[in-house]
Amino acid sequence: MPSLPGYGYSDKPAAEGWGAERIAAAWVQLMSRLGYDRFLAHGGDWGGPITIALGGRFPAQVIGIHTTMPSAPRGLSLGGLDATERQWVEHTRAFERNRLAYARVMATAPQTIGYSLVDSPVGLLAWILEKFFEWSDTVDSPFETISRDRFLDNVTLYWLTATGASAARISLESHQSLDPDLRVTVPAALTTYPHDIQKHPRPWAEKRFGHIVR
Repeated sequence: MPSLPGYGYSDKPAAEGWGAERIAAAWVQLMSRLGYDRFLAHGGDWGGPITIALGGRFPAQVIGIHTTMPSAPRGLSLGGLDATERQWVEHTRAFERNRLAYARVMATAPQTIGYSLVDSPVGLLAWILEKFFEWSDTVDSPFETISRDRFLDNVTLYWLTATGASAARISLESHQSLDPDLRVTVPAALTTYPHDIQKHPRPWAEKRFGHIVR
């Protein structure tokens, strides 16, 4: 389970360019050094596009992939989608319109928000708690299902390693950077859960993934 560059368990990149494609190439090198010429890959959130890049760019090494973020090329037609899938699209678009401000900040000015995240524990707490609140399947509070200790463990990892800024930079490096023409031919398992903040219709996923096995 490799830690993304700039996150709590990894070094902070000293140069620009550490986006999804470069990280995928680094994972292939990492696995080779560990003695694995062939391997499976799984990823969600930013691990999603990284895993897609692994499956698309390195079919000789990657046996198959699983992702909870099966991002299709953008701008696809609603034609061919059933009623449920159309609801998924509207749900996702509503999220992008109304709840994606954090990502736009990190994709355009990661250093600006980054200084606050490494300087203010209250700022870091508020920034991460908002995500726990919005992304958890709860009604009034994320602590309905997620313990305070688990939340504080998450925040503490960013705080003690001062990685608020370096972790934010992946949004700048990778925002909408996944090649729209990239196709994945290795076996792919794709998961979308009922309360995911972004949902991916299968007909759209099939535009990128040529061998969906589950």
